[in-house]
Amino acid sequence: MNDRTDALGDAVDAVARLARMLERSALPLSLADFRVLSAIDSGEDRASRLAQRLAVGKPAISATVDSLAKRGLIERTKVEGDQRATALALTPAGVAEYEQARARLAERVRAVTAETSDPGASIRSLAELGDAIESYRVTQAQASV
Repeated sequence: MNDRTDALGDAVDAVARLARMLERSALPLSLADFRVLSAIDSGEDRASRLAQRLAVGKPAISATVDSLAKRGLIERTKVEGDQRATALALTPAGVAEYEQARARLAERVRAVTAETSDPGASIRSLAELGDAIESYRVTQAQASV
């Protein structure tokens, strides 16, 4: 179906294309790396909570955390009182890499939204979409309990 009046379908196509553009802009980080660094920067310090927040399996989080740790972008520390738990934190190199990638991604979003009829509204809509994604994630997690 190539019905150009399908706004929802057009939105899906646009988000997928934007994701690809952002993927290239995040280099040398992958978007998975960026999402993990972002979540840690926001205060998530356990791999299990990262997996929940990012809606990915524990093996995927473990692989990403291992990779980021090997590259010196995050560090693991023991959690006092819990021998099995490990807390995650950004290293200074991780902070720098995350901030540089975030700036590159922000510039790409700014450039793309500049092509819309109302760039400010487009950016606000994307920010609102981020809030909605988090709300949806929490609702889905509660429904599965």
